[in-house]
Amino acid sequence: MNGVTGSVLQILRHLEQHGHDAHVIAPAAVGIPGEVHGVSIEAIPSLALPGYHNVRVGTSGAPRIAASLRRFQPDVVHLASPFALGWRGVLSAERIGVASVAAYQTDVAAYTERYRVAAATGIAQTHIARLHRRATMTLAPSADSAQQLAALGVDRVRHWGRGVDAERFRPSRRNPGLRAAWGAEIVIGYVGRLAPEKQVEDLAALRDLPGARLVIVGDGPSRARLEGLLPDAVFLGHLDGSALAAAMASFDVFVHPGESETFGQTLQEAHASGVPVIATGRGGPLDLVRMGVDGWLYRPGDLGDLRMRVADLAGDARKRRAFGKAGHDAVQSRSWTSVCDQLLGHFEEARLLQRVDAASRARRVTRPDSPPPVTARRWRRFVALGDSLTEGLCDPAPDGGLRGWADRLALLLAARGGLHYANLAIRSKRVRDVSGWQVDRALELHPDLVSILIGANDLVKHRVDVAALAAEVEHAVVRLRAIGADVLLVTPFLPDRRAAAVYTRRFAAFATALTGIAARTGAILIDTDLHPALAERPNWGEDLVHLSSRGHRLLAYRAAEILGVPDADALGILDAALHEHEPIGAGAWWRRHALPWVWRRLHGRAAGDGRVAKHEDYVYLGRSSAARWANIG
Repeated sequence: MNGVTGSVLQILRHLEQHGHDAHVIAPAAVGIPGEVHGVSIEAIPSLALPGYHNVRVGTSGAPRIAASLRRFQPDVVHLASPFALGWRGVLSAERIGVASVAAYQTDVAAYTERYRVAAATGIAQTHIARLHRRATMTLAPSADSAQQLAALGVDRVRHWGRGVDAERFRPSRRNPGLRAAWGAEIVIGYVGRLAPEKQVEDLAALRDLPGARLVIVGDGPSRARLEGLLPDAVFLGHLDGSALAAAMASFDVFVHPGESETFGQTLQEAHASGVPVIATGRGGPLDLVRMGVDGWLYRPGDLGDLRMRVADLAGDARKRRAFGKAGHDAVQSRSWTSVCDQLLGHFEEARLLQRVDAASRARRVTRPDSPPPVTARRWRRFVALGDSLTEGLCDPAPDGGLRGWADRLALLLAARGGLHYANLAIRSKRVRDVSGWQVDRALELHPDLVSILIGANDLVKHRVDVAALAAEVEHAVVRLRAIGADVLLVTPFLPDRRAAAVYTRRFAAFATALTGIAARTGAILIDTDLHPALAERPNWGEDLVHLSSRGHRLLAYRAAEILGVPDADALGILDAALHEHEPIGAGAWWRRHALPWVWRRLHGRAAGDGRVAKHEDYVYLGRSSAARWANIG
């Protein structure tokens, strides 16, 4: 239970009361209900957030989310907490032609700084920008968060705050018995998660305030450390319902020190309870606290200012009453009914905008804030790294060899004036091979463009460490970028087969990690989730685990389009029209592929053992090479 979940529950109640149908897709967790307010809850596979095990992150890929949406047939997809699962949700909404509305709930970039992973801050900002640009509309809870989004180039931002339950949170809930149990003349309260991003440790500045006692409501990974830091404070743990309302109303002053709040729901609840608020002068509190009217805002990071503001209210009962009444009066117009009515209006506007976007795409017009395409360069030395997919299995060339997507991409690039091309990919190779000898050899060739498609062979193993694999890939990309080479990074993908579904979570997690690598290193990313046609059966070979010639052509043209090759999309459509897919027999698949694979596994062998790369050194592809390929492709 957190602020996002609380908002969702209020929205579901409002939708049910007004005759709308809803369906919730959420990360699976212990105790998750199957239904709330008559709305079905679909729990999807999830992973625990490192260091915060009661927070789950959904790992299902876009195909599963899209399939769920197709069954429900929504008019609007509401992304309640759009970061990990939200990205798959916005892609899925796009696939089925439905408007998506993303609520900016969490300043993830600020969280990365607070958790001392500053290297991830740029990734988070890039991902936030990409996701919210992709959504039909973004809802910002405060003026400060709207400015953050604007700085990231996000357009179509609308203001949407949060409601407050003024029936539950009200001054009459004040409980003298609680106050007596806490044993203090003045009670300074905090309600929220006990986690680094909330900066609860800053409350140590109030420890020896005369006649005052800290009462802390909430739980989280920082609780043990905070109990040691604040030995005189009362820690009540997690409270909800009437117990939370009674505790809140029994405070004399409410303090919230977190600097990364996009809104600050507990500040509204304190005001509804008739309690004055002191918060940092950054983020959501700027919209919720009126200086000298219903509370104080202190300078971010200035704990002396924090202490002075709290002492001011702790020592003046009349001012506390005046501030508390002003706060209570201010929130009476912010009912959840009013806020949810505003949300329905945003949904209607998003549906209209989605139709506008669909018409624009049909005319090949993009939104003005869309990320610009990669500026086409005149690459002269291209090296392809990877495994069987890049080697070209199941894509036979006229000369009896193999010709995969990278070979086809090289010919498209060569048509612009010649290209030196090497392909170091060998079947059955893994991430360690790419980050090891393949990159070593590539560096010797001094390329200006390198493609990397790797990871599938690692991800289908019995045990896999996705983070470790991603770290190896990042090391390879960093080495290549250090010599000035552009890196084309392709996320691994799966066929649309029931047997492949068991690996979906791993592939989705790895793809998310590669997105971060691209953001950090400046690599060019092909997120294959954006090209769902790759998963379709005709794009896979007779072994059902490698791309067919059609699939290799599809990937090659998508890569060429991303690299800015002129008319790549039109060429791909024309090429596809000139080829027909041949049916494949199941018996042939078992005889030619499944049984030999089982035999190799039983004997500890791999298909690539003893093989060498087909182009270990550069071959030159000129205009004539590209022309000949066009005639026989």
